[in-house]
Amino acid sequence: MSRFSTQFNDLQKRYKQDGFLVLPNKIPEELLSQVKNEIDRYVKAYEPSLGSSVFRTDTRDKDRDEAFLASACQVHGFLESEAYDEQGKLTVPKTQCLNKIGHALHDHLQAFNNLAKQTIIKEAFQIAGHLESNLVQTMVIFKQPRIGGQVRWHQDASYLITQPSSVVGLWIALEDATVENGCLWMAPGQHHGPLRELYTVDWQSRQGFLKDIDDTPWPNSDQEQAIEVETGSIVIFHDHMPHRSAPNRSDKSRVAVTLHAYDTRSVWPVQNWLHRQNLQPFIL
Repeated sequence: MSRFSTQFNDLQKRYKQDGFLVLPNKIPEELLSQVKNEIDRYVKAYEPSLGSSVFRTDTRDKDRDEAFLASACQVHGFLESEAYDEQGKLTVPKTQCLNKIGHALHDHLQAFNNLAKQTIIKEAFQIAGHLESNLVQTMVIFKQPRIGGQVRWHQDASYLITQPSSVVGLWIALEDATVENGCLWMAPGQHHGPLRELYTVDWQSRQGFLKDIDDTPWPNSDQEQAIEVETGSIVIFHDHMPHRSAPNRSDKSRVAVTLHAYDTRSVWPVQNWLHRQNLQPFIL
């Protein structure tokens, strides 16, 4: 624990208690610039069309398609649902039409590979209890100005299944995240509660299904906390932690990178939607 040797136990205690932890301003500016430049290159080269995949969370995931499944081991762009009008015309500049890019960026794009190999990334997963981490997913998540859609309450263990449960998310701010532009909201301590939903794929039909498995209510306004962070900060969170984000109706964008990894002592079941068939394990 080179960077946290004197405070590791305290950080781990806070993470276990709350289910999340903020490490302020931990990613170097030079690396942030590399990642932002990589994103800019991808966005400028991206050609949206009506046939492109749209990512939204208000359909109970019924619109997941082959591009979504293929993105597990590739790099795909997914459109923001409000980027087009009813006539199929872009309502925003092309550079602001994406909702996210995923899901194997660390395998294919050098800046994300460099980010994943930073000592602070390995240490963050260790704070969350990992002995050795298998990085399975990287994403760029946009909250575009004025049209950035909301993300409903959910838990990552619903979509990234391990036995026993051990997925940890790292959410890295590439821009300041505030209530105004759609920051994360979490419910401290509620990671101790049950998993409410489970998304699995029937690989024979290649269809995914989201089912309710527990009727525990989602957090109310008295239980949630806004996670406002500055550029370069890391938010570590448990896979049972309920989290959401509001729409971005401001003129300021909010862009973040997320990484998800599981402890190598856990098993990755076949019913997961994400399978890295053509990629080597990415061990941290």
